[in-house]
Amino acid sequence: MSRHFQGRVDDAVVVGGGAAGLCLAHWLARTGTGVTLVEAPEGPLRPAERTWCYWEAGTGEFEEAVVASWRRLRVRGPDGVVVESEPAPLRYRMVRSGPFERLVHSRLAAAPAARVVRATAHEVRDVPYGAEVRCTTAGGQPLTLRGRCVYDSRPLRDTPPHRTLLLQHFRGWFVRTAVPRFDPGVADLMDFRVPQPRHGLAFGYVLPLSADRALVEYTEFSRAPLPTAAYEAALRQYTGEVLGLGRFTVESAEQGVIPMTDARFPRRAGRAVFRIGAAGGATRPATGYTFAAVQRQGRAVATALHRGRPDVPPPHGRRALAMDAVLLRALDTGRVDGPRFFTDLFRRVPMERLLRFLDGGSTPWEEFGIGLRTPVGPMLRTAAELPFLVRRATGRSEESLR
Repeated sequence: MSRHFQGRVDDAVVVGGGAAGLCLAHWLARTGTGVTLVEAPEGPLRPAERTWCYWEAGTGEFEEAVVASWRRLRVRGPDGVVVESEPAPLRYRMVRSGPFERLVHSRLAAAPAARVVRATAHEVRDVPYGAEVRCTTAGGQPLTLRGRCVYDSRPLRDTPPHRTLLLQHFRGWFVRTAVPRFDPGVADLMDFRVPQPRHGLAFGYVLPLSADRALVEYTEFSRAPLPTAAYEAALRQYTGEVLGLGRFTVESAEQGVIPMTDARFPRRAGRAVFRIGAAGGATRPATGYTFAAVQRQGRAVATALHRGRPDVPPPHGRRALAMDAVLLRALDTGRVDGPRFFTDLFRRVPMERLLRFLDGGSTPWEEFGIGLRTPVGPMLRTAAELPFLVRRATGRSEESLR
C-alpha cells in the first residue's frame, strides 16, 4: 500500500472518517475529483458507533442510511405541558454511523478517482505542490499521502478563545420494553420533566424505533460532564418514574460530549490545509446539531474545488452565530430559565419556522419575530454585554454578574 500511494498526488486528501470526512469525500467523488479518504484503522482511535440526527425536507442524498424518521415532534415542559406539531415538509431523521459509513464506502468504491486508506494520521503540513499527510499504517509502516488540498476533520485539542463555553453531554440507552410503550410516529426532542441541575438545564430525549424499542437519552447543557454512574441514575429515574416503561432491557448505550461555544473556529490551517466539520465550526453553537451542516459544507467545498477555488465556506451565517452567542451567554449566566425558554419558544413559534431558524434557513424578518418571543429584557442585556467580554482560551466561560 505504501509504495502504491507514495507517488500519488490527489486533488484532495480528506483526513478522518466521521460524518464530515465521509460527506466531503462523497461529494468530491461525485464531482469526479481525485480524493483519498484516510481513516483510522481498527483500534482505540476508531470511535464507537454514534447516532446523528437532523431534519430535512424531501428525500436527501443519504436517505439510504436513515434508520428511522418522524413526522411529528414533541416538547414537554417541566410542568408537563405538551407542545406537539408536524413541521411539514420537514422530517426528523436518525442516522447511525455504521450504516452511513458502509453507504459512503460503497459509493467511493464505485468511483474511479476515490480511495479509502486505513492509517493513523500524525502530521498535516503545507508543501510546494499543496499539502501532505504523514501517517502510519495498521502494520506499522510509514505512509505519506499527498494532495493539492488537505481537508482535516480531526477534533481540535483545545477550544479556541471564547466568551462562553457550555457542554452538551449525554448518555443514551437503546431499550426494548416488555410491552409496547412508545408511539413510533412521534419523537420527543426535549422533555424537561427531569430534575434540573443547579447550573444549566437537563432534559430527556426519546426517539422511538418501534412500539417497544427506542433511544432514550438524558442530556445536560452545563459546564462539566458527569460520571457515567450519574447518567445511569438519571436514566433510571427518567425511564422509571417519568416514562413508566416498566420492565425493559438495555440493548446498547452511547455517551458523548459536544462543546457549545461562541469560539471562532478557523477554517484554514495552512496555505493548502483546511479544517472541516466540528473542527471547522460546523456544530451549531446553540443546539449541538452538526450533521446537516456538514452535509451542506461538504457539497459546497466539493463544488468550489471542482471550479478551481479551494476553500471552506462558513457553515453558519453571521446572524445565526451572533444570536447563538447571546443565547448561550443568557443560559450560562442564568438570566433565562432554560426549560421555560425552550418550552415557550416551541409553544409560541410554528415548529417548521423554528427548525428552519435552528438550521440557518430563516429570513431576517422571521428571526426578528422569533426574537420578540424570547425574554427580551435579559436577552438585550446579554447582547449589550457581549462586546465587552474578553475571549479566553481556558475551559471556563467569562464570568459576569447575572
